[in-house]
Amino acid sequence: MEQDATWEERWHPLREEWVIVAAHRQSRPWIGSTVAAPARPAPYDPACYLCPGNRRVGGVLNPDYDGVYVFDNDHPCVGPRAPDRLFEPPAPYRVRRADGLARVLCLSPRHDTTMAELSIDRVAAVIATWQAQMRELRRLAGVRQVLIFENKGEVVGVSNPHPHGQLYATNFSWKTFETEHDAQRRYRRETGRALFADIIAAEQRDGRRMLYEDDAVIAFVPYFARYAYEVYLAPKRRVAHIDALRDHEVVALARGLHAVTVSFDNLWRAPFPYVMSLHQAPFDDEGDFHCFIGFLPPLRRPDTLKFLAGPEIGGGNFLSDTAPEATAAELRAAGGAHYRQEAR
Repeated sequence: MEQDATWEERWHPLREEWVIVAAHRQSRPWIGSTVAAPARPAPYDPACYLCPGNRRVGGVLNPDYDGVYVFDNDHPCVGPRAPDRLFEPPAPYRVRRADGLARVLCLSPRHDTTMAELSIDRVAAVIATWQAQMRELRRLAGVRQVLIFENKGEVVGVSNPHPHGQLYATNFSWKTFETEHDAQRRYRRETGRALFADIIAAEQRDGRRMLYEDDAVIAFVPYFARYAYEVYLAPKRRVAHIDALRDHEVVALARGLHAVTVSFDNLWRAPFPYVMSLHQAPFDDEGDFHCFIGFLPPLRRPDTLKFLAGPEIGGGNFLSDTAPEATAAELRAAGGAHYRQEAR
C-alpha cells in the first residue's frame, strides 16, 4: 500500500490555494454514512409547487408551461424590500442591505427529467433563457452581479426534485467570483497573459482530463479539482457573462452541457447529484474574467459523499481522495446515449 500511495499538492490558480491529492484514500475501508440512489419520480406530481397547473406555496397558479418557466421566488434570500435602516453593530462588526431579486427557472414541465435527458434544443433554450434573464436583470438599479445555479439531488439539499435552477440578482458580488476575479487580474499583471486561457491550453496539452471539445467550447476535470468529479465547461472565447455568447456558441455550449451531464448520469446509471453554477464577473468590473460553468458533485463513490471535515473545515485546505486523471477517464468512458434512453 505504501509504495502505491500518492501525496502531493496541486496549485489552484483561480482560488490561489493548494489542494492536497491523496488518491489512494478512495479505496480505504468505509463503514460510515452512505446514501442510496433516489427513486425515479412520476412525470407529474400533484403536490409539486413547480409542476404546470399547480398552485405554488405563495398561492400563485403556475401556467401550463411547455418549455422553460421563470418566476420570482416565493421564498427569496434577497429582495427589493430589504430594510434601509439597519442596526449598526459595534466595531469590528459591520452590516449592509441584502438587496436584489431571486427567481426560479424550471428547466422542463416534466417532474421526472434531468438536464441530461433534455434534447440539445431544450438545453439551448435553457441557456437562451439565462441570457434573456441576464439582459433584463443587468438593467435593474443596484444590481451588481447575477448568480445562476442548479442544485440537483437530495444530498445537496434540494427541497423539490422538479428540475429547476435559480437566479440571484444582488447588490453585492459573491465571494467565489471575487476570488477568481482577483486571481485573473493578478495573473495578467504578473505574466501579461490570461489565466483561464492558460488553463485551457494546459488541459489541451495534457489531454488526460479532457471530457469534451469542439471549436467553441471545452469541458475537463481540472488539474486542481477539489471534488472527485468536478468539471469545468467553458466557451473558448473569453466572455465575462453568458449573455455575450453568440448563437453558434450557445448551441455549442448546449452540446457540451448535454455531454457532461449525460456522462454524470451514466457513470453509475442513476441521476447524478451536483451543484452547478455559472461563474461570471460583476457588471461594474469585467476585467479579464472568463465566464465558465462549474460542477461540484458531492459524491466520490456511488453511495459515498465527500465529507468536508478536519482538513477542509478545520484546516482550510481541500483534500481530494481521487486523482483528476482517473475520474476524467471514468467520465469519458461513461459518455454516449443516456442510460435511460438506451433502456427504451
